Order: sequence, then structure tokens, then C-alpha cells
Amino acid sequence: MKLLEGKTAIVSGGGSGFGRAMSLLYAAEGASVAVSDIDTEKGEETVEEILKNGGKGIFIKADVSQPEENAKTVQCTVSHFGKLDIAFNNAGIGGASASLADYPIEAWDKIIRINLSGVFYGMHYQIPEMLKQGGGVIVNMASILGQVGFAGACGYVAAKHGVVGLTKNVALEYGMLGIRANAVGPGFVETNLTRNLMEEKEAYDFLVAKHPMGRLGKVEEIVDLVLWLSSDRASFCNGGYYTVDGGYLAK
Repeated sequence: MKLLEGKTAIVSGGGSGFGRAMSLLYAAEGASVAVSDIDTEKGEETVEEILKNGGKGIFIKADVSQPEENAKTVQCTVSHFGKLDIAFNNAGIGGASASLADYPIEAWDKIIRINLSGVFYGMHYQIPEMLKQGGGVIVNMASILGQVGFAGACGYVAAKHGVVGLTKNVALEYGMLGIRANAVGPGFVETNLTRNLMEEKEAYDFLVAKHPMGRLGKVEEIVDLVLWLSSDRASFCNGGYYTVDGGYLAK
């Protein structure tokens, strides 16, 4: 039997990177997957691949920074699949790069809306549906920068610290009601957010040197942990922050 047979999952930011990889993995393990993304073309490509591989999936165009868009995602998922068991709140952006006093106000507002408020809005609408069936699982995409600072990235750092805090609160408030919530903290991984840096050797080498393993991570090295946390195998994991960082935080 597949690990998530009969389950239904929402993946935000499912059009690329971690979101696409996780959508495909959820589907391969038997889950019906609602792929949400602001990019229709990429989101539909993910669903096409799910269907091609024999899985079940739908695409929902949604901007996680808008509360009503998160409500729509949950409503469409439940309407199509009948329930909601798992939510992977993954959508996010890298944001501006500047010291705090020079950080553009508009850039701050945008990254907080997407990376932090988007997770809050998602859970705000996901949790009531999970409660109707006696529980569910939430995995939130944080970062190693949910634990430490990084010069020039105050918006991203603040948002990811907030995601870790929100995750802990959900565990405290809903653990007795059957909902588990955990956060994943990847190190720097080869995704669209870091790909541009690979063309700037000095910046790329700087990031690599931050990781004791001497390289950046790969998407596939992260998603297996998300899958495990989403499954019943992690039934006593709640309120945790799990790093996959090549030793970054060990320094």
C-alpha cells in the first residue's frame, strides 16, 4: 500500500521547485493533490505530469498573499476531492536584498504578505476542514533562516522566523484535536531562488562555504522529509522544526 493512499493534499507554490517535486511525490504515494500557484502555466504543467503518471490532481490558480484566495483553494479542494488531509504551505519568494535601513518598504510588505501571512491564511482556512474529519497534517516550508539571521535578507529572515512560530502555535492549539503541524528548514538548495546566484561565482562560492558538506542541497534531498512528516509514520512529530541543511546550523 502506498504511504498516502486515500489522502488529499494541498500544495501551494506547486508549479516549480519544492512545490512541484512535492506534488509529484504526494501523488506517487497515492494522494489526490490540489496544486495551487499564481503561475497558471507552471501549475498546470505539474498537474499534467501527475495525471500522466497515473495520479490524481487538479490545478487552482491562487495568490497566497490574499486571504480569499486561500479560502478558494480549500473550498475547491474539498469540493473536488471531498476532504483535506494534508497541507504543504510552500509558496514563497526570496525578496529584496538590502540592509534593514535601506530595505524598501514595498519589498518588506510583499515578502511578509507572501512568505508569512500566506502561511497564516492557508492554515486559517485549512484547519477548520481538517477538524471536520478529526485531524490532519500541516507542513510549513521555513528555512535555516527561520533560526538565524542573514545579512541583507531581513524580510526573508523575519518571515521564516514567523513561520516557525506559527507552526509551534498550531501544534499547541490543535494537537489535542488531531492536527499535527511541523516546519522544515532547508539550507540553501538549488532552486529558482538560488539559480541566479550560480551565475555569480563569488556569491555562489560564499553560500557553498556556509555548508560544511561543501555544496548546496538538492530538491530531492528535502522532499522525502516532507513526505515522512506528512505521513502516519511521523505520528508523534508535532510542533517541530526539522533542518535539512548540510550542517549549516551546526557551526
